[in-house]
Amino acid sequence: MRELATSADQKLKVRAIAGTRVVLLALDLDQADSVGLQGFAFRRRIDGHAWSWLTGLKIFSALFPDGVRPRPDHKVPRFPTNEHPIQSFLWSDYAASAGTRYEFEISAMFGKPGALEARYVVTVDITTEHEDDGKHGIWFNRGAIASQAFAEQFGNKALTDDEYNDPANKEVAYLSRGLLEACIAYIRETPAGDALRVAAYEFTFARIADELKAALDRGVDVRIVYHDTKVNNKTADAAQLPEQKDGTQVRFRRTKTKIPHNKFIVRLESGTTPVAVWSGSTNFTPSGFLGQTNVGHKVTDPHVATTYLNYWQGLTADPDDDHATASAVALTPNPKALVDPGVTMVFSPRTSARMLSWYGARIADAKTSSMFTGAFSVDEKILTPMAAPGSSMRFILLERPPTKAIEQAQHDNPADLQFSFGAILGKESVKVQKRPGHDAEGDVIKKFAPIPNFKIESWFLDEELARQSGDGFIFFIHTKFLLVDALSDDPLVCTGSANFSANSLTANDENMLLIRGDTRVADIYLTEFDRIFRHFYSRDVINRIEAAGGDAHVGTLDPTGHWIAPYYAETSAKRHKREMFFADPAAAWSAAAAADPNVFQGEKKPPRD
Repeated sequence: MRELATSADQKLKVRAIAGTRVVLLALDLDQADSVGLQGFAFRRRIDGHAWSWLTGLKIFSALFPDGVRPRPDHKVPRFPTNEHPIQSFLWSDYAASAGTRYEFEISAMFGKPGALEARYVVTVDITTEHEDDGKHGIWFNRGAIASQAFAEQFGNKALTDDEYNDPANKEVAYLSRGLLEACIAYIRETPAGDALRVAAYEFTFARIADELKAALDRGVDVRIVYHDTKVNNKTADAAQLPEQKDGTQVRFRRTKTKIPHNKFIVRLESGTTPVAVWSGSTNFTPSGFLGQTNVGHKVTDPHVATTYLNYWQGLTADPDDDHATASAVALTPNPKALVDPGVTMVFSPRTSARMLSWYGARIADAKTSSMFTGAFSVDEKILTPMAAPGSSMRFILLERPPTKAIEQAQHDNPADLQFSFGAILGKESVKVQKRPGHDAEGDVIKKFAPIPNFKIESWFLDEELARQSGDGFIFFIHTKFLLVDALSDDPLVCTGSANFSANSLTANDENMLLIRGDTRVADIYLTEFDRIFRHFYSRDVINRIEAAGGDAHVGTLDPTGHWIAPYYAETSAKRHKREMFFADPAAAWSAAAAADPNVFQGEKKPPRD
């Protein structure tokens, strides 16, 4: 949901965007009206109940001449924003609940610290989206688990295997944020006589395997195509998922592809009629649901579900690359530059990696913004349009620190290209031997070590991952999506299992959804992208300053007014981002895409199936 509100004097504007569990508030104020601005104060009311001032972590240090003492209960001190305002034109409520009405009062605060006055006041009334509207169900997990909130609530405690599989565990619920519960509900709500068709890459979460076994036992026709690995077979065996049931094969092993990277479940009513598919980026593992950032995306649509079912059926034969490619391309032909409104599917493997050029062309078409999540690097076909000068802003969210090519691209276009990558406050990634000493194995693992001489205000807590360092390959960002003009009336959301690499298109089993024109879907993805991007961006900046010997002033506000200047500087990313949220929503990528050439022209034909 999107709302625009303005103060009675027309000075302060607020653009509110509600996802399911985030409400984003973008603010705008003419430069002439910002002289002396100390920040913004926020009040909130939920479902018509009492108003309360929202809080922040930063203070005017002059109001605490003796400093802020850490709380004896090891909680993080928080300070009301009417006394210690937010010095940013963008703020979000990350504690929102789905399907809930919120009223926010935003005040521009002027004066001296300790004697602030509200000059322009806006009230905005908005309701968060339901997680499933009957067509698209979307769930993001916590993702940003190395945080002040995680340290405060759970003391950075790593989960044991027993705790991962405990349905009543509060830490699991916190990390899942509804994602695991939604997947389990999708399986549980399938009654006897219906069917489930599963395609799994990593299949190691006992809770998911046990739910599928329970479904099988109650009369659901369950069949699973999965990557043939020792650990996946062990999980299936432990759940007592049989090879066959009543003469029908249940387990199908996938061996003849580079990476069988799918993670989807098709539901069939009465065992024959496809009605819905659970898709997204989430592997069926504890880390997938409870660690790295992931999304589960359920589509309730017979055509989409049928196409996924046909894809699944082809995988049961464990096809070689030629046969898998022929099937994927036949089911999901190359998309037009201007895809039709609704859902378009793209399955892999394909005959070429030209789909990367298609994504790049959509980024080049963008009028106001492109937002992209990747794991390790960005293919040049996507990075080139991301880096090109233009009128739109581009945001890249990565698992690891950027490559030299990405850093150079940002250096060349600092006002319109920003990147953020997985980070822990006050720590840096280092490589160490798995077993040091005279009996060292030589294996090298990643570990997060404190940044030397890192300075931070005493009331901040130490942050850690919930996972043991070195345990796994992806720690932070596992989503695979691209948002083009998400703020427009005609947004494009590209989401699924493929990580926007050549191999994901030509060598792997993958599935992607291209969703055009659905502002509800775009709002959910946008608010979650912004949540994760800004969480890591702040840590990236702080860590970089401190590692270079500077002082990041993590917990202090600027009483001088200098903080405002970048929001109005012509070549500042902060200005361009402020303006981005108030651009004409009628301007969208689709206008340019209608005239774009066919990037697939001359592509080699798929093998004959």
